[in-house]
Amino acid sequence: MFIDLHMHEKTYSLDSFLSLQEIVRIAKQKGLDAICISDHDDMGLKEYAGQYAKQVGMPIFVGVEYYSLQGDIVAFGIDEFPGERIPAQDFIDGVKAQGGICFSAHPFRDNNRGLGENLAAVSGLDGVEVLNGSTSPEANLEAVRYANALNLITIGASDCHVPEKVGVYATYFPRRVNTLAEFIAVFKEGNLQPAYYQDGRYQIWDMNQKPAVNM
Repeated sequence: MFIDLHMHEKTYSLDSFLSLQEIVRIAKQKGLDAICISDHDDMGLKEYAGQYAKQVGMPIFVGVEYYSLQGDIVAFGIDEFPGERIPAQDFIDGVKAQGGICFSAHPFRDNNRGLGENLAAVSGLDGVEVLNGSTSPEANLEAVRYANALNLITIGASDCHVPEKVGVYATYFPRRVNTLAEFIAVFKEGNLQPAYYQDGRYQIWDMNQKPAVNM
């Protein structure tokens, strides 16, 4: 199944123009099997998203994109996170203590919000976004190099804030997940692959090449 692991909904991500209804509509049109909402330093959508998921028959997992002192980290499977900026390692340790998973978001994007070379300085990350819909191909390829060197799971995600970005990138899960517990378990197994949407379907990305999709 294909899941977009990093999306922003306008209620709690004020830089987003997307309602949950619009995200789900476009996601279904493109053939996504589930979506993940990871708003900026907020998990306020969790209760509503759980209810809406039942209405639309699509799993919706809510996590957070947390802005650590070294850069953005996306986490799922946690009940709480710090109300202030703390070091990346402390945040990662907190996620692990709660049984959650976390990955570096757009580590080499040129906005000083990615972990960058700090990827090699922290421990406990589960994965790295190597396809991010708002990041240049060169920066995505640099993320691939670090992910491979550090033996981390490679992630694809749109990081969408506008309709045209929904689902441009996603991650292939080798078996179906319907609950957050299943999502976390399959993620931890590590057999995930980044994918891109092209010609009406999702395709696994050959990480030796630049992705030939909308940037």
